[in-house]
Amino acid sequence: MERTVRNLLVAAACLLVLGALGAFAAVRQANRSVDAVKVNIANEFDNYFISERGVTALLTKGGKEPVIGTQPEGPRLRELEARLKAHAFVRDAQVYRDLAGNLHADVRQNRPIARLTHPDTRLDTYVDAEGRALPLSPLFTARVATVARPGGGSLPTGFFQDSTGRRYLEFLRYVDEHEFWKAQVSEVFIEPGGKLSFTQQVGDQRIEFGLPENISEKFAKLMVFYRQIPSVLGWDTYHRVNVEYQNQIICE
Repeated sequence: MERTVRNLLVAAACLLVLGALGAFAAVRQANRSVDAVKVNIANEFDNYFISERGVTALLTKGGKEPVIGTQPEGPRLRELEARLKAHAFVRDAQVYRDLAGNLHADVRQNRPIARLTHPDTRLDTYVDAEGRALPLSPLFTARVATVARPGGGSLPTGFFQDSTGRRYLEFLRYVDEHEFWKAQVSEVFIEPGGKLSFTQQVGDQRIEFGLPENISEKFAKLMVFYRQIPSVLGWDTYHRVNVEYQNQIICE
């Protein structure tokens, strides 16, 4: 019994010491000014839409609100995070301080899966995997498929956000998620009647895809064409390939 009590007292003393050390560290951190800003931009998709300098500019409002020499705490850190998250190409951000006097900004980038073209190229926009519009960037141009109406017409704002447009977004997602098709699909056209067609990086054929349904099955049929026809007859034998009908590939 006496041994149990002694063990409990030792454990309680250890907890008190740890609590005191934690409180001391928190007070020390709160009272220490920021000496440097450390920016980390996760770049798993090789996009470069925002730079370390750009992140620092957002944190400081272009130098008007310096953070070095200040002591930002909880609400102020959340405010800085919100400022970063408001940037179109920032998918997520965390801002925090360490005991060494550094302010850390960890950023994950948003990324486009297609580019929506407009007769006035200055009005082109990107679209991300959620169907949200993203602006073009002077820092980086993404290598993604373009999307337009035949003849150069543009899609209406918010096209990929409604129930009809989401079907076309699924097509773009499929292309983006499969490396072969991501490299092969070049220009996507949405016809007035809703059917899809696209040109390719390799081969002169216009692929007539039909409505955005049975997407994986249609791409599987197109892969059959790639594997069998060009190797025998050559890439330029046909100028039109249609995969929209079930169990059929029409080549002309």
